[in-house]
Amino acid sequence: MSVQLFRGTGVAIVTPFTEDGSIDWEALSRLLNHQSEGNVDYLVVMGTTGENVTLTKEEKQAVFTYVARHNNGKRPLVAGIGGNNTAEVVYALRDTNLEAYQGVLSVSPYYNKPNQEGLFQHYKAINDASPLPVIMYNVPGRTGMNVSVQTTLRIARECPNIVATKEASGNMEQIMQIIAHKPAGFEVISGDDAIAMPLIASGAIGVISVVANAYPGPFSSMIRLALEGKFDEARPVHLRFLNILSSLFEEGNPSGVKVYLSEMGICGNFFRLPVYPVSQQLQEKIRGLMKTLEA
Repeated sequence: MSVQLFRGTGVAIVTPFTEDGSIDWEALSRLLNHQSEGNVDYLVVMGTTGENVTLTKEEKQAVFTYVARHNNGKRPLVAGIGGNNTAEVVYALRDTNLEAYQGVLSVSPYYNKPNQEGLFQHYKAINDASPLPVIMYNVPGRTGMNVSVQTTLRIARECPNIVATKEASGNMEQIMQIIAHKPAGFEVISGDDAIAMPLIASGAIGVISVVANAYPGPFSSMIRLALEGKFDEARPVHLRFLNILSSLFEEGNPSGVKVYLSEMGICGNFFRLPVYPVSQQLQEKIRGLMKTLEA
């Protein structure tokens, strides 16, 4: 299966909840319709933005199934299956019904802080177990451990089922080194909305986005323009979004983006602990930013 399925804008969709903490299926349907209307390229289900660590195994499967039925083959789907217990991740890869999915996104282990050999062996086990192509995910700000350039390139060369990395290290030099030395058939996807455009200019194939939950149309259009080399057209949109992007993570993700979605009437501003709503001050700031963007 071609890694080009993951070209463009993938959206790490939120999981809407009701006030009592149940999954809000009606809101999830509205969110999926919003993505379809925005013409995004693919959906990432049960990623970090989806608060996956707060859902049970049964709830995750229910979300995977619901999204697949709603999507009905319209765009590629990627399932978030990762963790810090390699054996448990391997079991989930084999046990989860992924028949409507085209890929897996697997975050590097968090909390354990393994060395580089441990990171390689973790991904080698995932490579061997996954029934689908895998996008590895390096996000040291959440995991406490960076997957180095050398380890990423080793995974790219020795694990043929791992076809891309979602890079959220924020280290432009590191990411460009991966792009410069990666083997054919392995791609780099931006894990940060704010640097997606400059990374595309360096050779990345797109982004797995948070902001596209709220603004799928303009953001995916900007990414498409960048991929076509039309940077003079993409740049003003990129710059216009910078303050929005900053607000998304000011008090944590998905706390920020759910304010936008709540203001749009797509889903409620509800979470499962330990994720918690942002402050009133940030909510007011976000409302102001929304008005600026709409002006």
